[in-house]
Formats: sequence, structure tokens, C-alpha cells
Amino acid sequence: MKLSKLCAQAGIACPGDGEVNVTGFAIDNRKVAPGTVFGAFQGTKVNGEDFIPAAIEAGAVAVIARAEAKVDGAIHIASDNPRKTFAELAAQFFTPVPEHIVAVTGTNGKTSCVEMTRQIWRMSGERAASIGTLGVTTPDESVSTGLTTPDIVTFLSNMSGLAREGVTHVAYEASSHGLSQYRNEGIPVEAAGFTNFSRDHLDYHADMEDYFAAKMRLFDEVVSDDATAVIWMGAGDSGWNKRVVEHAEKRGLAIMTVGEEGEDIHLSRREPTQLGQSLTVEHAGTERTINLPLIGAYQVSNALVSAGLALASGIDASRVWDAVARLQPVRGRLERAVIAPSGAPVYIDYAHTPDALEAAIAALRPHVSGRLITVFGAGGDRDHGKRAPMGEAAAKASDLVIVTDDNPRGEDPAEIRRQVLEGAPQAREVAGRREAIHAAIAEAGRDDIVLVAGKGHETGQIIGSGENMRVHPFDDVEVARECAALIARGDA
Repeated sequence: MKLSKLCAQAGIACPGDGEVNVTGFAIDNRKVAPGTVFGAFQGTKVNGEDFIPAAIEAGAVAVIARAEAKVDGAIHIASDNPRKTFAELAAQFFTPVPEHIVAVTGTNGKTSCVEMTRQIWRMSGERAASIGTLGVTTPDESVSTGLTTPDIVTFLSNMSGLAREGVTHVAYEASSHGLSQYRNEGIPVEAAGFTNFSRDHLDYHADMEDYFAAKMRLFDEVVSDDATAVIWMGAGDSGWNKRVVEHAEKRGLAIMTVGEEGEDIHLSRREPTQLGQSLTVEHAGTERTINLPLIGAYQVSNALVSAGLALASGIDASRVWDAVARLQPVRGRLERAVIAPSGAPVYIDYAHTPDALEAAIAALRPHVSGRLITVFGAGGDRDHGKRAPMGEAAAKASDLVIVTDDNPRGEDPAEIRRQVLEGAPQAREVAGRREAIHAAIAEAGRDDIVLVAGKGHETGQIIGSGENMRVHPFDDVEVARECAALIARGDA
């Protein structure tokens, strides 16, 4: 496709000879081939402008960069916001895209919501996929691993590839990093969900307001003008969710509020059952009793936001609510890994913020007649300020807390544990994560429940940083099963 045509479709001025043929887009100079448009961005650690000569030598025909960047031998598309311009131009190249696209943002629950939305669509007869922390999940349930929000080239390429495979519905996670770095631009988004907002990623964002502003780009700029905002409004929620409504109103979006204080999908009753919970939900003048086969209040919020997104995408209400009653657990989100030899169930959850940890513990509490044993740690090279509050959250609601290692990365694991223990001084400290999981399962009695939190679906433990970084195989689910088997055999 000609560069001039791409620029015209994106509404971008095309300098120089726009008749060059574009064969692809790249933000990594090592992936440049003849005919590529190269995006040169200034990052926190690497300046992409340093690689412009290498990209041109490899065949880049155009470079999108700041006006002051030096570009010799290729068309220079200058921009005050190169990331945004690159995304807008790339979106014209990677076509077609699925007809129905929805996005989810918030601190916790994004992964569950996009996967549950995919499940609802699939059970309603649509060819659906999801993109996020778990990777790309396709209609045949195959999964390719990935980041919460992949880079813009991968994201758009995935979208186009899914459309070419006949996928008509896609739900994706919109992280604050991805939104602030313009990794979700250029495609029509017909609905956006907001789950909740609490402290996280303050190693990247300047403060909570900066973090919130990044989230709000989804509603302020990314979604289509006629999109629907699906916003959780739970009892006792902080004022953040109401501010999301204000952003949606200012943009002129359709608004669907969901939850105990929701007007469009109103949750009037929730009761735990042996295998899940019974919900009474009012929608469109009809009251329904739904037996949700998932435990935990936060799973209710995820399920109802997902139902709202499905409704906003045009799925019939009867199909949506029938599907909600058949939702399956999401990998690493209150996933029951094993039953200990004593009879205690062991659950794995991705909770890695104070609020998420508190929510996971609260989800399990109604099902515990004995003790709730919580095993968790905190990640290295991440927000230090949430470590003690995580300890406090665990200590407040658990009967026994074991503080261990998470992904220490480049930090001293003992120092991370020390900071966590400031919030949980009575907790037990067990350095090795495998040893900590083993200790918890070995100690659990018949009426107890074990929660292993922090890593969820992850299959590796990150130790070291930079050139010394190593990812050691480690899956909490598999480790819990191995430990339970050893204990059952009496080997340990």
C-alpha cells in the first residue's frame, strides 16, 4: 500500500515522496525489512531515535519521530506525539479488524472480564477471542501467551489476523501502560468496561491522579464516539468510579451502570452457595435469579461487567444471562488447584495489590469453617509503597499468613519480605516460594482453605534484572499439586 494513501486515510500530512510502497510497521529496528515504516519513540530506558540509522539501513522507507530527530535517507513524518501518530497510521495498514471490539480497564479484574466476555459471546454462538494477560485466546480455546497490552504493531496485527480467521468479536485488556503509550489506538471500540481503581503501578505513574488519567484515555479518546461505557458501581465504592461516569458523560457516551448501585444492571441480592453464589439481578424491567458457578464478590462484579459488555455489543439478554450461569473460572483467578490430603482446598489467585488481596480473601472467607491460610509475596522492581499495605490486608482477614517470595527481579528478596512484614508482623516468613506453599498445605486441616496469591497464571519466577535476569519455571498450580502429592505419599 502507498504511504500517501495510508496518510490520507489517517488524516496525517505526508511529506516527501508519498508514492513509496509500505510493506509493514516496526518499533524494533531488528524487525525492519525493506518497505517498513519505523516508529522511533523516546522510552524510559531506551531512546528509539538512536536506532533510526540502523532502521533506514535495514530498509525503512519512513520514520515517525519528533521533529528534532535526525532522519537521513527516509521520509521523516514529524510529530509532537510519535506514538499516537504511528498508531493511527499503522491502523490503516492492519485491516480488516473484527466487527465488534470491546475493551476493559481498571486496576483489578481486567483479565477475568475480557475472558468472561469471550465466554458469553462463544456461548451465544459468536466467533470470539480475547487479548490480554493470558495472551490471545481464540474461538477454539487455544492460547498464545502475551503481555497485558502488547505493543501496537503486535496488537493491530493480532486484531487483523483474528478478523481474517473469521473472528467477529474481540475483548481486550486496556492497561494504564498500554493506554499511556498509545498501544490500543486506531480501531473502532464499541464498548468499554471499568472495574475498579486502587493503588498500583506507582513505580511508573507519578501519582494516583496520573494513573487515573491514563485509564481515562480509554473513555476520553480511544473508544468510538457512539460507544457504551459499562461501569461497575458497587456498594461503598470509592469516588473513582463516579468520576468515570463523569468522563463518559463529558464524552457523550452511552452509559450502563452495573452493581449494587447500578441502574441498568442492578444486583439486589448475593448469597454464597456450596459451589458458587446465587444472584438476584434486575435488568430491563426483569428480575432474574442466576446461579453463578464462581465464588467471591469480585467475581460477581467481573461477571456483571462482562454481561454488560456483551449486551452493549448486541447480544440478546436471554442469551447473555443464560451464559453468565455457565461461566467457567479464569486461569489463575481463584482457581482451585488441588485438594490437600487433609481435605483442604488450595486456591491460586493473581492478587498482587492490597485491594485485590483483600478481595480474594473476602471471596474465600464464607467458605471457611476452619482457618484461612494465605501465602503471598511482593514483586521486585515495582511499587514499594504497596508492600506493607499488602501485609496489612492479608493479616487483617487471614488466620495464618506466610510471607514468601514473588518475582524478586533485581531486588534482594529478604528486603522485599521485610517490607511486607512491616504490615504483617505476626506473619510467618518462609523464603522459598515452593517451601512456603508446601508448609501451608502441610499445615492445613480438613476445614481450612489455603490461598496462594500473587502470581496466578504465571508459569515462571523472575530473578535478577537486565542481562542477569532469569525466568525459572514456576507455576503455583503445578507446585501446589506437587506439594500435595508429596505430603500424601509421606515423602515430606
